[in-house]
Amino acid sequence: MPAENAATSNLSHHQAFQMEAMSIGDSKFYDDDGRLKRTGSVWTASSHIITAVIGSGVLSLAWAIAQLGWVAGPAVMILFSMVTLYTSSLLAQCYRSGDPVSGKRNYTYMDAVRSILGGVSVKLCGMFQYLNLIGIVVGYTIAASISMMAIKKSNCFYSSGDKGPCHESSSQYIMIFGIIEIFLSQIPDFDQIWWLSTVAAIMSFTYSIIGLSLGIAKVAERGTFKGSLMGIIRAGTVSETQKIWRTSQALGDIAFAYSYAVVLIEIQDTLKSPPCEAKTMKKATKVSIAVTTTFYMLCGCMGYAAFGDAAPGNLLTGFGFYNPYWLVDIANAAIVIHLVGAYQVFAQPIFAFVEKWAAQRWPNINRDFKIPIPGLPPYKLSPFRLIWRTVFVMLTTVTSMLLPFFNDIVGVIGALGFWPLTVNFPVKMYIKQKNIAKWSTKWITLQIFSMACLMVSLIAAVGSLAGVLLDLKKYKPFQSNY
Repeated sequence: MPAENAATSNLSHHQAFQMEAMSIGDSKFYDDDGRLKRTGSVWTASSHIITAVIGSGVLSLAWAIAQLGWVAGPAVMILFSMVTLYTSSLLAQCYRSGDPVSGKRNYTYMDAVRSILGGVSVKLCGMFQYLNLIGIVVGYTIAASISMMAIKKSNCFYSSGDKGPCHESSSQYIMIFGIIEIFLSQIPDFDQIWWLSTVAAIMSFTYSIIGLSLGIAKVAERGTFKGSLMGIIRAGTVSETQKIWRTSQALGDIAFAYSYAVVLIEIQDTLKSPPCEAKTMKKATKVSIAVTTTFYMLCGCMGYAAFGDAAPGNLLTGFGFYNPYWLVDIANAAIVIHLVGAYQVFAQPIFAFVEKWAAQRWPNINRDFKIPIPGLPPYKLSPFRLIWRTVFVMLTTVTSMLLPFFNDIVGVIGALGFWPLTVNFPVKMYIKQKNIAKWSTKWITLQIFSMACLMVSLIAAVGSLAGVLLDLKKYKPFQSNY
């Protein structure tokens, strides 16, 4: 009898557990992991991706195509888009470990690497991911400050009749951008910045269309396309060594323009289910890559057609365009607004990682204090979040003042992040999840693909670092003028 009672007791406990699990899983308010129901869709995910992808990188594409020429430039751009599309589809399948519908969720890129690969891969992934994210927010801070200066300079050129001098220091504008980000960084988590991503995505289309329109207008005014099949040639413009460095850096710029794998899992964690998150994410990726590649081809190619070998490193702030000055001002204002949102898209995973680590060490550190606001729900203030996020934004702001080389920094970030995060880890996790046999045809194909991407990444990194070293020769800290 006691054994029977124990069995009955165990059964009842098991049934109670099942019922509790069902009540959580079937709840209108909670997902299968006990978290509040996710509400993201194909369109919100696409907004996040477009905000992350159509960033300041689009502005350097005319310069990149100028280094590569009419043949290699568009071909490399299409190649990078195909690589990104393929590896993103591999990475999207890593959101859940095991079963794609009911498997354990991986909330971050690092969680996915930990659960599927484990070991030293986790530390390597964390190092590459968070250094890449920090590099991107620094790059975006620099780009935003340059666009702010461009607004002031375009008005100066207009009033002085393009005869200048109209020089501006970037430091004060970097500080203004940093102050804005201090306030926005207090938004608690990724899921609550969907509105900011939507606004930023609209802004990215705005300045891309303006840049494209100005390029078309300049080509129509002249009646001819500038540029050559092989890009900037050695005769006169650049030396053979410079041609090699610039071509390498162009690869880094294009890689940066497609970089969003670093936040893909975090974006996927905002999606509702059913349908399966991987299925939704693949659709969002297809939509986003199609849109961004179309814009990149149009903006990059029309910029090159308009300026040829003289294409500036930043299409809207390199002052290839002076008039109509008010339209250039609108485009640069749109860039600033977009980068305000893009900064948060890339900073939120850093915030989440540090706050999760801190909560594990000191369980009460993230405690909120409710501050009543008349007519609105009380604001939950976390002293730790307030202090740590403010310090982070201040550090990225100071770093941006020290390294205000937009084009070269973009190339370095794109090169260093492309292979490990966009290619290597997604390929390794896919092989592990699908149990692909070593030395099988598919395994060999994937390894060749990964090694080819590694070579491109290394070439781009060397070229971009050479560009940074050249900039440092004529650079004074906190005194950069444009």
